[in-house]
Amino acid sequence: MSIGINLKNDADAEFWEVSVTGELDVSTADQFKEYLHKLIDEDIKNIRFDLEGLDYIDSTGLGVIIGILKRIKVENKEIYIKSPRDNVKKIFSITGLDKIFKMEG
Repeated sequence: MSIGINLKNDADAEFWEVSVTGELDVSTADQFKEYLHKLIDEDIKNIRFDLEGLDYIDSTGLGVIIGILKRIKVENKEIYIKSPRDNVKKIFSITGLDKIFKMEG
């Protein structure tokens, strides 16, 4: 299992745009969480996750994203989910998280 995490913009942008590829599951969640906490430690902004290349997400991965949302909500920031594949979008829908995150595409 592997995950690719890529920051698509620079620190001056209004939001962090993070491209996530591969699989976000129990084996990659800690790496993902650590990466996001470093970004937020630098500056709390809205976050847009581009999930076009994400093949799979499990409850551990969802938990990381929820934890990040809780952390940035104190500054009235949001998480946007951009271009998830159908199987990933279905997970957000089944769990009701499509009502909590801003879904794009």
